[in-house]
Amino acid sequence: MYEPSPLPVQAMDWLRLWRLLQQSSLRFHRLLEVFSGPGRALSASPQAWRAAGIGSSAVTRLQHWQGGTDPDLLREMDEAVAADLAWCEQTGQRLLTLSCPDYPALLREIPDAPPLLFLRGNASLLGLPQLAMVGSRHPSHTGLADARDFAGGLARAGLVVTSGLASGIDGAAHAGAMRAGGKTVAVLGTGADRPYPREHHRLYQEILEGGSLIVSEYLPGTPPLAQHFPRRNRIISGLGIGVLVVEAAPDSGSLITARLAAEHGRPVWALPGSRHHPQARGCLQLIREGATLVTETRHILEDLPALMGYLREQLTLPVDTPAEMQAVVATQSCDPAARALLSLLGQECRHADWLIAMSGMPPAQVLRSLSQLEMGGLVASVPGGYERLPAGAALV
Repeated sequence: MYEPSPLPVQAMDWLRLWRLLQQSSLRFHRLLEVFSGPGRALSASPQAWRAAGIGSSAVTRLQHWQGGTDPDLLREMDEAVAADLAWCEQTGQRLLTLSCPDYPALLREIPDAPPLLFLRGNASLLGLPQLAMVGSRHPSHTGLADARDFAGGLARAGLVVTSGLASGIDGAAHAGAMRAGGKTVAVLGTGADRPYPREHHRLYQEILEGGSLIVSEYLPGTPPLAQHFPRRNRIISGLGIGVLVVEAAPDSGSLITARLAAEHGRPVWALPGSRHHPQARGCLQLIREGATLVTETRHILEDLPALMGYLREQLTLPVDTPAEMQAVVATQSCDPAARALLSLLGQECRHADWLIAMSGMPPAQVLRSLSQLEMGGLVASVPGGYERLPAGAALV
């Protein structure tokens, strides 16, 4: 099962550099490109930092830190990094850096991937397929109901629902996934220990108590700052295999998340609405720009088989992992209907129509369960139907 190592190698260097750069991932990436690692960047000269395009304020902090000319800075840095490490070593809390082999594969692909991720909760969810849901902070009652319904349907299909813990659609998506018995990932624009907004303090606790996950690129204790929230949008879209927009105004940050997903080669789905409803106009605009119009969860699930090859490349376990271990991960997204179909498949290729007839399940249920099984690496779609893979055989 996916489980990040308790503490990355050279964690102190990553944390020191992150603090010296005041949590700027753009500057961090610039230094990584030049110096290959945070340790080398910290030992580089101020002139080398300037040549790499780092601004004067960060260069000045480096000079004071390297030369010991500011005792207060040295003391504050040492105490802060020690506190960061202590936080990361607590039960249920982790630090992932770009150097970690278990850093999320899809997130690693995006430009400006967060150099550090602070995790609180069930870190194994980062090894499962996620679908991002975003939308208005001021949705209609219908929008809230749609968000809960879609999140529940996606969770029942075995997907982890990822959102930003914001008011409105985000909160409904997290709650809908958990009420359906599924899991959710909340990406914060604050420190992972700072639930925001205040109205979602209880939801934050439910996420942790329900075996789900809190993620942030910001240091523990980081308060809510306006400039941080747009930055977390790239993490929401980067973690997901795609993004669903439920309700959004034309100037909504949700459209930024959706467009980032499209730039990263991920599908975007959008719920339509009345052209007279301000919170529907953003979705209508996305549909005009090429997003897929959806009105039911199954519309998304029907699109997933086309993504399977990509998912297998990016999200499967290492090739030398035994089938039994892959099966353990896959079972987390298997419902009873999917297990029944897995048993029916046996050792032979079977057409979906045969599975519908033999299982007695509605066609939509069979399609949904087959998508689940394929996403989990338990079955494969082949000419003539579906066949069970070795990981699936380990479950029956």
